[in-house]
Amino acid sequence: MANQTFSTPAPVADILTETDAGYSLTVWNDDINTFDWVIETLVEVCAHSPEQAEQCSLLIHYKGKCIVKKGELHVVQPMCEAILDRHINATIDALV
Repeated sequence: MANQTFSTPAPVADILTETDAGYSLTVWNDDINTFDWVIETLVEVCAHSPEQAEQCSLLIHYKGKCIVKKGELHVVQPMCEAILDRHINATIDALV
C-alpha cells in the first residue's frame, strides 16, 4: 500500500466570519404584481439572471416570500427602495 499524506485544511471560521454578518432582502407575495413584473424587477434591480429571477418569483408565489439578496446594508437598502418604488413588497432583516 502506498504512503498517503494528508494536510490539515485551513480554519473555516476565518473564512465565514465576513459572510455571517449582514442583511437579507426579502420580497413578499401579493395578489397585484405579475410574475413578469417581479422577474423584470429582480433582473434589473438585483442583477439576477432571468432563470434565478424566475425561481425566486415561484418561491415568492408558493411560499409567500423569498430572500432575493444578502449583503451589507449599504448594498441591500437601495435595492429594497427600488423594489418598493415598483410597488412590490420588500423588507430588510438583519442576519443573526
